[in-house]
Amino acid sequence: MTQRVTVIAGGSSGVGEAVALQLARRGQAVVISFSRSQALADAVVAACQAAGGQALAVKGDIASDASCQEVVAAALARFGRIDGLVNSAATTQFVPMHELDGVQAEDFLRVYGVNAVGPFQMARAAARHMPAGSAIVNVSSVAGQTGSGSSFPYVMSKAALNILTVGLARHLAPKVRVNAVLPGMIEGRWMRDGLGEQAYEKVKAQFAGTSLLGRVSTPEQIASAVVWLLEPECMVTGQQIVVDGGFTLGRPPSAAGATPAEPAATPVSRTP
Repeated sequence: MTQRVTVIAGGSSGVGEAVALQLARRGQAVVISFSRSQALADAVVAACQAAGGQALAVKGDIASDASCQEVVAAALARFGRIDGLVNSAATTQFVPMHELDGVQAEDFLRVYGVNAVGPFQMARAAARHMPAGSAIVNVSSVAGQTGSGSSFPYVMSKAALNILTVGLARHLAPKVRVNAVLPGMIEGRWMRDGLGEQAYEKVKAQFAGTSLLGRVSTPEQIASAVVWLLEPECMVTGQQIVVDGGFTLGRPPSAAGATPAEPAATPVSRTP
């Protein structure tokens, strides 16, 4: 079989990094799109090569349409094809949702530019070059369904990404499948840096205490769902796959009649 090639927007850390490594272990090629740290991207490339895959790092801001096209062009120039696209790049502003004056219009535009417009632009740039049997996976968040997360701009941008997934699935079928993976809280540096160590541990405990499985996800666990959706044999398209350990379902009442544990007043959802 011809080697499959996947472009990963936001592939230098978190879920994107975990996806890259899992694909590399299968002998596949990955293109790591990153916007900030060349060092982190280079480290992922080296790890992918050590795992048995080929890898290329390309700097690009997915909020820029021209940059999205450059990432796709670099992938084609190096590998000659694109079979998969993972939109894992995201940003947020940590503002409690009850603080309505804490966000301004420019905050919405910045977050939307990366979290919703960026995935559209990446999909548009890549889809015209993707053969039959290809797949796009958007890494979204349960925040787009529950309406609660790190801030209003983040929550609304993820809701937009969810409906973008459905629209793209309709219009790119049958050649390209499009799905979204919706994590709850994910362990990792991104969340810790945004909240601070003390708040991070508190929110993590609240999420774990409320979820049915009693723990939060790791980037590798979310990546496993993404990789499954990328498989050409997968018959899933247009779906929003929740991978949150049962957080959005919540714990059932106990036999004594206690009510389910309540999540934090403003739980923070995270996509790398």
